[in-house]
Amino acid sequence: MKPLTIFTPTYNRAYCLHKCYESLKKQTCKDFVWLIIDDGSTDNTKGLVQKWINESIIEIIYHYQENQGMHGAHNTAYQLIETELNVCIDSDDYMPIQAVAKILAMWSTFGSEHVSGIIGLDSFPNGEIIGSRLPDNIKSSNLFDLYYFHGVTGDKKLVYRTELTKKYPYPVFQDEKYVGLAYKYYKIDQQYKMLLMNEVLCCVEYLPDGSSLNMLRQYRKNPNGFSFYRKELMKLPYTSNSFKFRQAIHYVSSNLMLRNWRFLVDTPYKGLTTLAIPLGFLLYLYIHTKTRNI
Repeated sequence: MKPLTIFTPTYNRAYCLHKCYESLKKQTCKDFVWLIIDDGSTDNTKGLVQKWINESIIEIIYHYQENQGMHGAHNTAYQLIETELNVCIDSDDYMPIQAVAKILAMWSTFGSEHVSGIIGLDSFPNGEIIGSRLPDNIKSSNLFDLYYFHGVTGDKKLVYRTELTKKYPYPVFQDEKYVGLAYKYYKIDQQYKMLLMNEVLCCVEYLPDGSSLNMLRQYRKNPNGFSFYRKELMKLPYTSNSFKFRQAIHYVSSNLMLRNWRFLVDTPYKGLTTLAIPLGFLLYLYIHTKTRNI
């Protein structure tokens, strides 16, 4: 069995998915499987992928499902993956030609059941690192410590042991299509650290229809998902009160959208949540105003 699955959730991205495919064809190491989760596309994604499967240059598995949103596509991917490791490469991203080789070399040398995977770098197409590099003075860390104690910024590429990513499935709420993906990562964070690798594993191009540029609209359309996510972040055992307070503000805002007046009963921190109500109400008004046409 190959050691790595590269999985790509996609929804009506046939116009850009070829960039990812071209980069995978050029990998210096092809000891991987490309799993494509087609999350209800209505364009020619299926026909395009079938053409690539017929080329037999790399191993491709295609799976179609009714649209569930990014977290639903991730749930399906983790159910289907059988390799030891996995990494998500989005449909508008691509990998440098030595990325797979570097991942497998790193894991072969330092990987074990005592770590959850590898953290690598994302870059823009021009090679500029997104955010900061990883600290050179440590070999492993969990995500929370990297961002909140070591001052790391920007998106990073995460390679996980599949055994772990099968845990903590994302909840699926009726008529909603979003739950923060970091929920799973922070759950794994509480048990394991990740190996740090200051190498670019993914080149990212933020497209206008990408989720990164549509957060306010996502917030308005998926209040259950956002409320769940913020409540879970408040539960993290190693966070400061100021971090929990920020999550409580968002939690209040989402529950105002839901007209859920029991949010003080449901919150894990009643005092902080009570203090967050005024700011949560202002955030609710801001989002409601900015997205009033939805």
